[in-house]
Amino acid sequence: MTASLTVKSVNARLAEELAVGEAQVAAAVRLLDEGATVPFIARYRKEVTGSLDDGQLRTLEERLRYLRELDDRRATVLASIEEQGKLTDELRTALLAADTKARVEDIYLPYKPKRRTKAQIAREAGLEPLADRLLAEPTVVPEEVAAQFLGEAVADTAAALEGARHILVERVSEDAELVARSGKSSGPTARCGPRPGRRRRRKVRRRRSSATTSSSPNRWRACRRTGCWPSCAGRRRRRWR
Repeated sequence: MTASLTVKSVNARLAEELAVGEAQVAAAVRLLDEGATVPFIARYRKEVTGSLDDGQLRTLEERLRYLRELDDRRATVLASIEEQGKLTDELRTALLAADTKARVEDIYLPYKPKRRTKAQIAREAGLEPLADRLLAEPTVVPEEVAAQFLGEAVADTAAALEGARHILVERVSEDAELVARSGKSSGPTARCGPRPGRRRRRKVRRRRSSATTSSSPNRWRACRRTGCWPSCAGRRRRRWR
């Protein structure tokens, strides 16, 4: 494995994140692994950790757990892809450079063993070349191209195009770069579609106001039936004086 295909140790990454010495991190990790608590280390083992404070130690403990889980998952993914015979140097580099578990999963998604999907059924029917051609040549007439892929498993052009669509949808959903970009651009406050203009919002408010006004006669008729008409009428007369 070349230098570009290596990953820093957990202690080295923690030292960079906390801006402290790697020896300090190693000492703190050893104490944590031995079962010492953060308050105990912060108070009674300052001389061992180089005076790491409570906040630094808590961050170290959280990140230590996360990075170890990340490395374990990375190793599992590498082994799985290698067993499939699909592990390239480029793919290995991308996995070793992944600094979050989510990124590892995004890269692994196209290689993850999956149940038999509609896209897989379409591939087995020989429709992947159709999907490739429709993607590469968007100006062709889809029905004419699909007619070339009819057979026992594909009854008509509609079925062929449906299968090609399933293949393309699966490809997009498994594109690690596209998934990462869409995750950054979306969020809890993301809107779908354009924001209504100021003029439209004003029309909506005016419509609501007119709806409230138009319901007033019904309200006065209800007052007459229930016997509260005199008091309501008095308030109404006072309002118009």
